[in-house]
Parts: sequence; C-alpha cells; structure tokens
Amino acid sequence: MRGSGGRPLGSGRPVRRSGALASGSGPAAGRSGKRSAGDRLSVLGAGGGAGGAGGRGGTGARRASVLIRPLVRVLVPPADPRTGGPVGQRVALTLRAGDRRPGTDAVARGIRPDPPLPSGTGVWQAAAMTARAADRTCYDRATAHLDAPLAVVDLEAFDANADDLVSRAAGKPVRVASKSVRCRALLERVLARPGFAGVMSFTLAESLWLARSGFDDVLLAYPSADRAAFAELAGDPKLAGAVTVMVDDPHQLELIDASRAGGREEIRVCLELDTSLRLLGGRVRIGALRSPLRSPAQLAELARSVARRPGFRLVGLMAYEGHVAGVGDAVAGRPLRSRAVRLMQAAARGELAARRGEVVRAVRAVAPELEFVNGGGTGSVQHTAAEAAVTEIAAGSGLYVPRLFDHYTSFTGRPAALFAQPVVRRPGVGVVTVLGGGYPASGAAGRDRLPVPYLPEGLRYDRQEGPGEVQTPLLGSPADDLLIGDKVWFRHAKAGELCERFDALHLIEGDRITATVPTYRGEGLTFL
Repeated sequence: MRGSGGRPLGSGRPVRRSGALASGSGPAAGRSGKRSAGDRLSVLGAGGGAGGAGGRGGTGARRASVLIRPLVRVLVPPADPRTGGPVGQRVALTLRAGDRRPGTDAVARGIRPDPPLPSGTGVWQAAAMTARAADRTCYDRATAHLDAPLAVVDLEAFDANADDLVSRAAGKPVRVASKSVRCRALLERVLARPGFAGVMSFTLAESLWLARSGFDDVLLAYPSADRAAFAELAGDPKLAGAVTVMVDDPHQLELIDASRAGGREEIRVCLELDTSLRLLGGRVRIGALRSPLRSPAQLAELARSVARRPGFRLVGLMAYEGHVAGVGDAVAGRPLRSRAVRLMQAAARGELAARRGEVVRAVRAVAPELEFVNGGGTGSVQHTAAEAAVTEIAAGSGLYVPRLFDHYTSFTGRPAALFAQPVVRRPGVGVVTVLGGGYPASGAAGRDRLPVPYLPEGLRYDRQEGPGEVQTPLLGSPADDLLIGDKVWFRHAKAGELCERFDALHLIEGDRITATVPTYRGEGLTFL
C-alpha cells in the first residue's frame, strides 16, 4: 500500500454489490451504470390511496395527472411478496399525485421527509424508474440533512471504476494520478486495493506533502522550477527516497543543482518522451506540446547527462499519449468525427508503440537499472498495457469518470463524483434557478468544458445564460417537480478540478454517508 498506514480513511463498510459487481474485479466490475430495459424492475404491490391532487399553483391542473418525481429507493428482502426481487436489487417507487405513502399520513405531493420502507397490505402501485433516477433518490436521502452546495463520491461506483482500471491494465500496476483525485483519503483508499501502486503528482510542493503524509512512491509528472521545494528535497533523505522528479532538458538539472542549498541527497529522475503523432513530414502535429525529446538518440543523450552528473540517478521513463488516452472516440451525434478520431488513434498507437520500444532500449543501454516505464491514461489503459516496453500505467480520471470520459469505445465507466446546487428560484413554468454552478474545466474553451446537469434527468442550460458564477437557470419539464431547496446534481467536465470548489467530499454507500473527508482545498492546500 502507498498510504499513511492503517485502514484508509473513507474506506467505510464493505460496499453493497449485486450481480456483476459482486466479484469486485474483471471487466464487468467497472462497466457502466446504464441498464437495459430488461434490468429495470416493475413493482406491483398492495395499497392504494386517493386524495387531492395537491400542487403548487399555476400549473397544478396539468401536474395532477402525472407521476410525481421519485423520492424513495429501497432494498427488497429475499422472496419479497411484492416483487420477488433478489437481495440487494434496488427498487424505486413512484406514487401518483395525492397517493399516501405507506406508513405515513402525508400526501405525496411536495413531501420531503425521508419515508419509511414500504409496509402494509393495502393495494397500491409503484412504477420502475431508471437507474439514474434511483441513484438520485439515494443521493437525496443520504444528504437530506445537509444544505447544498456540496460534493459527493459514490463509493460503489468509485470502487467499480477502480476494478475496471485494474482489469484493463492486465496485470501491470496502475499509478494513480493525484490531480484527478485531489483527496488524500481517496488516494489512500484506491492504493489499498490490489493492482494500484504509487502516485503521479502534479507539483513538487504536492509531491513533498504526499511524501510527508506517508506516500512512499511519488512520481512528479511535470518539470518544476520551485527552488525552495528542490532545496527541501535535496536536504531530506526520506523525501529524496520517495519522490521522483521529471526532466526533459539539461537546464532543469542545472536549476536543481543551483537550488540544493547544501543538500546532498541523490535526486531520483524520470525522463519524458514526446508522444505526439507527426504527419506530412512533421508539418502536422497531433498531441500535447510537452517534452522536446522525441527520438531514441535524444533520450539516450539526456540519460547520459544525468548519469554523468553527481547527485542524480535516472530511474524511469514516462510517455503520456494524451491524444489517445484523453480524447473520446464515440461522441454522440458526431459519427464522422468519431470515426476520424478512431483512425487517428489507431495510427498514433502503432507509431508510438514502435518508437517507445526503441527509446526504452536506447535508455536502458545507458541506465540498465531503470525501475519503471510509465505510459497511458484512463482512455488507453488496455492498449498501453499491451506494450511489452511499458511496466506501469497511469490513470486517475477513470475513478471519478467526469463527463469528458463518457465517449469512449474502450471502456464505459460509472459517474462517481457529483456536486449538488440548491434550487433557489422558480422563475416560471419549466424553469428553476440554482445557486452557483458555473464551474468550467480547464482546456480550450467550449461547451464540453461546462459541468452538465445530471439529476433529475432532462434539465438543460439556458443558451443565453449558461452556468453562472452565482446562479444558473435550468430548463426542462423536470423543473416543474422541483421545490425551493431541492438539490440538482451535476457532473464536472473534468475529475479533480471539482475538488478545487469544495472543502469536503461526502462519501456515500447506498443511501447514507459513511464518511466526510477533506479535499486538498479542505486541508488548506492549493497547489496551482
């Protein structure tokens, strides 16, 4: 385990699983939360009630004949006479307007207290709902005592996604990217699972903090110019033994040496390879502008520079193929673009696999005791793992599965990290306004960088306003069933950036919170 020792904070009780998730491993374990119509339950039971339609004025007559939004998700016991459903099968209940909930005296419309489990023998009907709506009921019940804005992580989905990453890595260890998690407790949780080893950090200051917190294998994924942090690293044997820094230029070695301030500890070094695809004689470049090192000769020359320089030891190579791992190849409604992306990625994988193998051989000729060759990302785990030259895989976004990771043919994850904003206004029919919500992701500006309204299903942004800094109007028929104070659940476009907006994550199992853990921000840390 790469943790601080003991049981990981936030591990909670064993996650309730059923069906394919029961094994906790294998490809099915991390597959989508989407369910086919055959997986949904139709529940017929007893009890009935009639009563007034209720309503909130204005559109009450139209609402009186429709099903109100679901408020309950339950676990049906074995041989339940109402459903015959198996243990652990989620059953969602929807009552007609005016129906009375079993065991209560309250009319269904507008009720917000947590209802009891269904009981009694009267005749009443419950309609099946989608898995997403059932999740919403769980999240609402789990956080009923908390005011939004707030953020949650569904531990069942988080663990299933972790299983999927391990399954796709096919026996090679997965190094978890901390920038996609930004929560120490969840880093500890995932590193306690078989198949994960080590952290990939994003700043040197973060790397040192993680090492002091008990993480003993930290690879800094980006070069640094933090002189004060390099002085700490060079002066502390524990930190120097746990942290590996990234280098792609000999001038970076000079900066480190100039920052030592008397520290003589040996600095562990990793070299980064440029993975971009070059076409038309180099006139077209596809891929991130990262390392200037592209050829085996260039990497071998820098490896020799490290070997000649006292106080440094070359221990690893890294190559992140962001144009394969981080670009979806199955975008809904864009079949031609998706096909073009798949063709590009197939070409990029073939070219990189051959070149990466040559680079590794060239560097090992200089540094035969190379400890690791890191590659990949959430969207390319199985492809990168298939390369003989690669010894470990990097991934992080695949744990939370933000919206930008919905469009891949290689895997289908389960959304695990969400945030909720409260309804504060009802401007008109089919419209509600929530507090805040304007949390765009980094990268080239575009609609795909915006968070997406997720629960209840069917809400959308107003095109003229979009998500706002202090308020966000949402349109759609589900708005008519939302009351002031209700929560609307969103998914962020990226993974860890959500944690820069919230001090804590509420960890949910089933329909209850089992732990509340601080994010980096909640620990008073903002590394970028």
